[in-house]
Amino acid sequence: MIDIRPLSVRTFRRTWVGNGASYFGFQFTAVAVPVQMFAVTGSTTWVGLLGVAGLVPLLVFGLWGGAAADVVDRRKLLLAGSVVTWLSTIALLVQAMLGVRSGYLLLALTAVQSAGFAVSSPARHSIVPRIVPESLVPAANTLNYTASTAGGVLGPLTAGVIIGTWSTGTGVTVAYALDALLFTVTFWATWKLPGIPPVAPSDGAGRPSAGLRGIVIGLRFLVTQPVLLLSFAIDLVAMVFAMPRALFPAVAQEQFGGGSAVGWLYSAIAIGAMVGGLTSGWIGRVRRQGFALIVAVVAWGLAIALSGLARSLWLMVLMLAVAGAADLVSAVYRQTIMQTFAPDHLRGRLQGVFTVVVAGGPRLGDLRAGATADLTSVTTSWVGGGLLAAGLAVVLGTISPALIRYRPEQVPEDDR
Repeated sequence: MIDIRPLSVRTFRRTWVGNGASYFGFQFTAVAVPVQMFAVTGSTTWVGLLGVAGLVPLLVFGLWGGAAADVVDRRKLLLAGSVVTWLSTIALLVQAMLGVRSGYLLLALTAVQSAGFAVSSPARHSIVPRIVPESLVPAANTLNYTASTAGGVLGPLTAGVIIGTWSTGTGVTVAYALDALLFTVTFWATWKLPGIPPVAPSDGAGRPSAGLRGIVIGLRFLVTQPVLLLSFAIDLVAMVFAMPRALFPAVAQEQFGGGSAVGWLYSAIAIGAMVGGLTSGWIGRVRRQGFALIVAVVAWGLAIALSGLARSLWLMVLMLAVAGAADLVSAVYRQTIMQTFAPDHLRGRLQGVFTVVVAGGPRLGDLRAGATADLTSVTTSWVGGGLLAAGLAVVLGTISPALIRYRPEQVPEDDR
């Protein structure tokens, strides 16, 4: 079963609760925006463009936010990014209440929300090794991912019920309002964090910079570390080629008659991830973390491909859930490798790159899936992408064995 020892640390426990509320609330918006976009435009390509709108701010502010997390107090940076995210959610609520039917406005607000997320995410994740012993970092990451996936299950299901019960206009308005309300819990948890100032480099290097020079130093370190590079590359492969969520509104409407089906599709991957997290006690005991990461990505791609062949909603949900369980394993090992491999004075910058990869990959995947479906078919886009991702993961692991061979160093719990 899941390892809950990190919850004995009060600071981590409070942060975990706040993040869980945020994850749950954000899923209302994550479902409402593409549903509203599809209702306004009737195009899967426009739904896919939401991914592009979120990608550009991620590239800019994700890297800057990572560099800033090595220079300023991470608590203050997290608060600043959270304010931007909350205000963008309020704006989405207002435009829905006013009945504005503009795809361009939805793209713009998605971009602002993405910028807030990009600024705060490196700080949020890079504090984990500062508040729990290093030996508990895998367990802490598993708890965080399990909380996020629990929100990913309950949020879309509830959003699907709301949208299925009311009209699309009323449904998305209620969804945005609930997200804005729940985000206040995150503010409380972040406000209660202790100060987390930057740590001076142990090698005597100068104070890190939040500007371009600081970003370059982090990237220069990254390109010399094949384990980190490969872990980032394999995640891009998985998300760009095998993330089918841009197709969910169209499949729910055309194959399953709309209604709550869209909620089940958006929840399915998270259902599997949550079940995987609740039975994840073994994850921290695996030493060959790189090999386990590759196996998990291959399993993700194959399960996605099989889900695309399903003609029953429940079989599709089941296979997406299997993919979600594999993604939970992959996510925990990717995050743990990054957090324990990188020194603290570079961790924020590398977490910024990690944020760009982890959050940017699915957005590129949205564009790929939507555009490919319009050019070919939904099934071709869905199934072909899953098979391609599985194959490329095997190729990456074969041509560069550094990730397959990776094992973390043993660090005693007392040597934090």
